[in-house]
Amino acid sequence: MSDGSRKLSLGALTALVVGSMVGGGIFSLPQNIAARADVGAVLIGWGITAVGMLALAFVFQGLANRKPELDGGVYVYAKAGLGDYMGFSSAWGYWISAWLGNVGYFVLLFSTLGYFFPAFGEGNTPLAIGCASVLLWCVHALVLRGIREAALINLVTTVAKLVPILLFIVIVGLAFDRDVFTRDIWGRSNPQFGSVLEQVRNMMLVTVFVFIGIEGASVYSSRAERRRDVGTATVIGFLGVLALLMLVNLLSLGVMSQPELAALQNPSMAGVLEHVVGRWGAVLISVGLAVSLLGALLSWALLCAEILFVAAKDGTMPAFLRRESANKVPANALWLTNAMIQLFLLIILFAQGTYLSLIYLASSMILVPYLWSSVYALLLVVRGETYEAQGAVRRKDLLVGLLAILYAAWLLYAGGVKYLLLSALLYAPGVLLFRRAKRELGQALFRPHEWLIFSAVLLTAVVAGYGLYAGHLTL
Repeated sequence: MSDGSRKLSLGALTALVVGSMVGGGIFSLPQNIAARADVGAVLIGWGITAVGMLALAFVFQGLANRKPELDGGVYVYAKAGLGDYMGFSSAWGYWISAWLGNVGYFVLLFSTLGYFFPAFGEGNTPLAIGCASVLLWCVHALVLRGIREAALINLVTTVAKLVPILLFIVIVGLAFDRDVFTRDIWGRSNPQFGSVLEQVRNMMLVTVFVFIGIEGASVYSSRAERRRDVGTATVIGFLGVLALLMLVNLLSLGVMSQPELAALQNPSMAGVLEHVVGRWGAVLISVGLAVSLLGALLSWALLCAEILFVAAKDGTMPAFLRRESANKVPANALWLTNAMIQLFLLIILFAQGTYLSLIYLASSMILVPYLWSSVYALLLVVRGETYEAQGAVRRKDLLVGLLAILYAAWLLYAGGVKYLLLSALLYAPGVLLFRRAKRELGQALFRPHEWLIFSAVLLTAVVAGYGLYAGHLTL
């Protein structure tokens, strides 16, 4: 096979972006949003999300075009612009967000099966966690044997995801009732919602989770036929997924009231379609999602390990994470990843955590890689690096970078103190791996400014640990 035949076309890169973003999150979107906001706030929230995420998509597009030599994924932007510790933190946070998403997939899978077998409940009962643990290590064994993202698995799981979603949009669109949609636009009948601003703030981390994967094309940038296709695929994929997400969310609010949607068990798309057409609608969504999640668990297990593997190859992570099995699988990285997934499955069991709490935490962890990528893009503009005399383009990129940074800052505010504390608790232990990587390179642990950053992270983690111990903070 020639090298050119292994390159990814614009269509293939766009499919990677769409496939990365359209996971289990969209199937639970009606309930996840309705539990936090009503129609008016939802429309405002999606407007902010559209602008912010589009700015982020343009950031990745610009970085892909201006820094073609940076092929290691989003963490290399933080490393190039802000130093080794920020680069490591981005890789660490991205990895944690990825495997937390996998924990969420396990919970959602057995919550879906709970529709047919009530003993699984919302995916966090002892039976559900026990079965999820068995499935986790079965997937682990399959990946170690060298089973990767085969074309057939990708095809089946993509169809399993998109066909039910498109059918849902058509059927629910035909049943849409404007009177239901406009019954209580600002959520005044639900005083626990608070102001419109509070409703918008409360729904924002859910919208971040369903867009995780927007950077998907940049991960494969070195395999693109044309470098400019990486950015184009990112923007096209984002716009397509944005349309799907908004249609699923807003059409649902036109067939069931906010309190009815908020009371649904996840995957809530199944409950919405059952409300419209009867039980077969719930079965359609549930079966499609189950097949999709089973395929996703296999592919994401390897992806999580490869995040560590790629970072270890350039010295960002310790060398032991570079070890591959005879089947060319990053074995040590896979063991570490699945051990963390198992630990969090047990935490979910004893803390009675839910799918929504997991996606909030995963979303807060991904904010650091996204924020530092935006900061690096802005630094290029300010320094004039790669711009030469392109005045209009530079001004446009300055605006895009500022919008992306403001959006990331808004998301940190929207997540609230709880998720900042929990994120710091997960970020702080990463210093052990960073220290080992630095020792292997014979370099000092921190630069002066990095000591200040780490001290702030460590102090915040101590506060979070005390909060968990004293019961003031929960998952």
